[in-house]
Amino acid sequence: MIDNGTDGRRARGDAARRAVLAHAVDLASLEGLDQLSIGRIALAAGVGKSNVATLFGSKERLQLAAVEAARERFLATVIEPARAQPRGIRRVLALLDRMVAYSQDRVFPGGCFFSVAAADFHAKPGEVRDAIVLALDEWHGYIAASARFGVAAGELPFLDDPAQFAFEVQGLFEWTNQLALLRDSDEPYERARQAFRDRLVAAGAEPALADLVHTPGAALAG
Repeated sequence: MIDNGTDGRRARGDAARRAVLAHAVDLASLEGLDQLSIGRIALAAGVGKSNVATLFGSKERLQLAAVEAARERFLATVIEPARAQPRGIRRVLALLDRMVAYSQDRVFPGGCFFSVAAADFHAKPGEVRDAIVLALDEWHGYIAASARFGVAAGELPFLDDPAQFAFEVQGLFEWTNQLALLRDSDEPYERARQAFRDRLVAAGAEPALADLVHTPGAALAG
């Protein structure tokens, strides 16, 4: 027998948790994940501290839930749209396009959630840092795997090390994200797109295809 009362309470609890986490990840992108506390989130979300404590139990559990919520938002914004493209160069182009747009469109108000979180926890061992590392490794691995398919298809014939390519892509993105936020300017995003285009051409991509990364959304529509 279905207990509608229990199901209703569970649904309300899940909805409340999602709402609080939406505030948590946005706030963490601005103020830092280490500043995330039950009291701070209760104030930002306009709910009681006891409600937040009931949902998450501790500051660390709240931080871990925020990392997972941020990961899910990143997947939905960057990786899932790119997966509409076939494996190989077109998916690589789509990933690079969405990667730049992710910061430029302020999917998180403070730019890249994971850049801020990594800065907070790079020297603080524990479960939260492990969760951040796992999310970043997942992203780096996906870029490398996508580039590897391009190499196998003969679309990136001069790319010898897809993992190195992923490392360079992420390093460029980190600098782009920081500089764009510091200067409140779109110029770093334009330069990042140019740099990605040139790196792909150097790896043997057809110039006309690599040019798609210049125009936001073109790689997804192409």
